[in-house]
Amino acid sequence: MHWYEKLNQYFPVEEMKSKKHMETLLKERSDIYHKNEGPNHVLMYAELDNFVFIDYLFVSKNTRGQGLGHKLIEKMKQKNKPILLEVEPVNYEDSDTEKRLHFYKREGFEHAMSIGYRRRSLATKEVNEMEILYWAPNNESEEKIFEAMKETYDLIHTYKDHYFYGESYEPVSKVLTFNQENKNENLLENL
Repeated sequence: MHWYEKLNQYFPVEEMKSKKHMETLLKERSDIYHKNEGPNHVLMYAELDNFVFIDYLFVSKNTRGQGLGHKLIEKMKQKNKPILLEVEPVNYEDSDTEKRLHFYKREGFEHAMSIGYRRRSLATKEVNEMEILYWAPNNESEEKIFEAMKETYDLIHTYKDHYFYGESYEPVSKVLTFNQENKNENLLENL
């Protein structure tokens, strides 16, 4: 099965980029956007000078629990840069959401509680809330993670969005918010 189909079957439609968008990122942003693919995994990520953004991580069901996800994350950690990613809040009707959070907690990720992320999906037209998780090897602040997320949004998520989808995503200033005083509940605390 093609790498895109694996991702498309696993991730919700509101989180997926189009195949053309991802192929274009791999071609036109090959200096920062990468694919690591094997028979049982697909890892799509952006690596910039000061951070790594995991766009998609898929490990096939028949190999989960065998350490493949851990090995992929360890390879990213060896870059010694903050690693950030987006996750959907726990959906108790989808057991995979809680399993994903357990996995990232075991890998040492933290919940960026002061970062809000609300984006209208161009596929469903509904507002999609996501949470930001990060791994900070040098105790980078949530403010630094927020700046990295803004850069990711502008460089990756909205890259040629009007061309691919016929309309543009909302600007980063409407999608991502930072509020140190009004922290969200820690997603990982009660796992």
